[in-house]
Amino acid sequence: MSASLTTRRALAAVLAAGALIGAAAMPAAADGHGHGRDNGRNHVRDHDHGRDNGRDNGRDQGRGRDHGRDHGRDNGRDNGRDNGRDHRAPSSIAIGEVQNEDGMRGDRFGRALNREWVEVKNTGRHAVNLRGYTLTDEQGNRYRFPDFRLDGRSSVKVHTGQGRNTRHDLYQDRRRQVWDDSDTATLRDDRGNIIDTESWGRRGHHHRNG
Repeated sequence: MSASLTTRRALAAVLAAGALIGAAAMPAAADGHGHGRDNGRNHVRDHDHGRDNGRDNGRDQGRGRDHGRDHGRDNGRDNGRDNGRDHRAPSSIAIGEVQNEDGMRGDRFGRALNREWVEVKNTGRHAVNLRGYTLTDEQGNRYRFPDFRLDGRSSVKVHTGQGRNTRHDLYQDRRRQVWDDSDTATLRDDRGNIIDTESWGRRGHHHRNG
C-alpha cells in the first residue's frame, strides 16, 4: 500500500515538471515566430527599397542620356552657326589704297587702265609669298597672284591694264575696266579664306580687315 502511494507521488511530480517545461518553452517559440515575421517584413521592405532605387537609377540614367543628346544637338547647332559665319584669317597682308578710273572708254591705247589699281600691303616684318592669292570685284572678275614675294613693310599695286611685273607693280593684262564707281575689292589667301575687303561708292570707302 505504501509502495503504490510512493509511485503515484513520483508520477505526479514528473507530470508537473513536464508542464512547467512546456509552459516555459511556449513564450520562446512565440518569440521565434514573431522574430520570423519581423524578418519577413524587413525583407519585403528591403525588396521595395531596392525596387525604388532601381527606378530612381533608371530615371537618372534616362535623364543623363537626354542631357547628352541635348548637349550634342546644341554643340552641333553652335558649330554649324560658326561654320556658316564669314571668318577672316589673321594675316599681315591687307588691302591698302584703291584707285578706280572713270570715263576710260575713250582711252584709245588703254593707258588709263593702268591708272586703275588696288594696293596690297604687307604690314608684317617678314616677307610673304602671294602665289595663289586672289583679288576679286563684286562682278566676280578675279586676278590670281603669280609667284610673287612681297617683302615686309612694303606694298605692291595691282594694275588693271597691261605691263611688266616689277617688285612694286603687277598687271592683270586686261583690256577693260574692272573696278566700278561703287564696288568691293576682296582679297583671299591661297586657301580661299577672306583676309580683307575694301568697299567704296555712295557711302564712301569702307575697310574691313580680319
